[in-house]
Amino acid sequence: MPTYYKNTITPEGSTREEITGEELTILESEIADFKSKSGERKLKTIKEIRLAKLKETDFYALGDVTMSDAMKTYRQNMRDIPANYTDEAAYDLLLARDPSTKELTHNVWSKP
Repeated sequence: MPTYYKNTITPEGSTREEITGEELTILESEIADFKSKSGERKLKTIKEIRLAKLKETDFYALGDVTMSDAMKTYRQNMRDIPANYTDEAAYDLLLARDPSTKELTHNVWSKP
């Protein structure tokens, strides 16, 4: 197990001390809580991306624009993402990016 330290800064200077057992318990609890919410953070990011993608195509939904069936399917697929992708492994696939272009690589994001 690693040793954790805390830095205390005062007007007189700073000190580095090993954290106490109680502080370690709190820190470990906070780390576990953060890790347990990884899926929630990923889903939030996915929903933000999805909203941006839907906004990019909102003009197709205006009354004076004819929306193609492919665009209707794309927009429906965007809305269905939370129901169709329900675990962290699926979230990782949705958030995968091309290393060189940084573009999302999952086909659900591809516009028709």
